[in-house]
Amino acid sequence: MEKQEAAVSCFKKGFNCSQSVFSVFAPDFGVDPETAYRVACAFGGGMGGSGETCGAVTGALMVLGLKYGMTDFQNQQAKEETYAHARNFLQEFASRHKFTRCRDLLGRDIGTPEMRARAKADGLFETLCPAFVRDAVQIVETLVGHSLA
Repeated sequence: MEKQEAAVSCFKKGFNCSQSVFSVFAPDFGVDPETAYRVACAFGGGMGGSGETCGAVTGALMVLGLKYGMTDFQNQQAKEETYAHARNFLQEFASRHKFTRCRDLLGRDIGTPEMRARAKADGLFETLCPAFVRDAVQIVETLVGHSLA
């Protein structure tokens, strides 16, 4: 619950959804907050504001990569394990929210400035996104346990 609330707080301060999810786990892997914010920044708004894969989802997938990711090209088992955890995450997130794409989750194609402004005016980033951030963190915690490193 602590990481979930920290991620939502981070989001409400103005960091994007990907930064908010990734940054609460980063210290568990020796990644400082500034580096975490930089790495995850381009993934917000559905990857660069394009409305594609939700940033909360990509932030969570980066955490799974830190936990399980392959570091030796000969270790295909690590890659398959990482992919299996990623699929489990994606399935659980979609079961809760029906979609994993930002534009589908928000019901607006925020890839255009006009629709991004409309989504903002409609309060979607304040009403919907915190739940995506919270759930992404909770699913990661469930999949890998609270002790991550």
